[in-house]
Amino acid sequence: MTVPRIGTVMWPMRSWPETGELWRRAEDLGFRHAWLYDHLAWRGTTPWYDTYTTLAAAAAVTARIRIGTLVTSPNFRHPVPTAHAIRTIDHVSGGRLTIGVGAGGTHRDSDAGVLGGDDWTPGERASRLAEWVELLDLLLRRPETTLEGTYYTARDVVQEPGCVQRPRVPLVIAGDGPRGMRLAARHADGWVTSPNAGEGEPWDVVRSRLDALDAACEAAGRKIDDRILLTGFSGEPWLESPGSFDDLAGRYAELGVTEIALHWPRPGSAFDADMKVFETIAANHAERGERR
Repeated sequence: MTVPRIGTVMWPMRSWPETGELWRRAEDLGFRHAWLYDHLAWRGTTPWYDTYTTLAAAAAVTARIRIGTLVTSPNFRHPVPTAHAIRTIDHVSGGRLTIGVGAGGTHRDSDAGVLGGDDWTPGERASRLAEWVELLDLLLRRPETTLEGTYYTARDVVQEPGCVQRPRVPLVIAGDGPRGMRLAARHADGWVTSPNAGEGEPWDVVRSRLDALDAACEAAGRKIDDRILLTGFSGEPWLESPGSFDDLAGRYAELGVTEIALHWPRPGSAFDADMKVFETIAANHAERGERR
């Protein structure tokens, strides 16, 4: 059984250079990847600095750790400037960027509805995401792109030079429903899920979703190797102790989870945890990774 690689979700809430020190610390601890939620203000939390600007700065002060969004969405970003930022950060990082993409939240205190207009129905949100991903995929692969869509348009967009990573920066898609699974099966290099408390036993929820993902991939004739589990929302004791983490990581690895994302402990929030436990987990896993 392969031990999942572990990463951490950072908080873009501190000014530079303090934030830069935290990113260097994440790399020194041995995390394989570090992520940012892409919002204007997550659940009303402020300050909340821009995700893509922060990732560019983090890329410049680190050398090994992969960085990325978990996730970015159509809520307030258009594919054309987003692709431009992605390509730039891919170059700054030397090819260490991964972009997680999802439909985004529906809460206005995060970023839904900030551009005005009517609230999107679930169907429209899914349709927008599908068109958004299709256009982003083209923009990151092609030297020039034109596409007239229902929601998003690109006209004679030149993207040269292309991405450092070929054929493009990897895309990780968050999609738990049938349409999201099919979208991931068509376009994604990775898939991310996070069971929430109240959905049932988290392990059973993830197992069912992985089965559905496998079915969608088989129908599309593709395979998605990277399966990321975002922790912190299911009530499971991931950061209670190193032993507790190992038990949970082992169970999910048996299902086929290849990556686990832990939130960086944030005092005074639901994501508070013992920093010594967090560091020990990172160190233990880094040692295992070196032996593989």
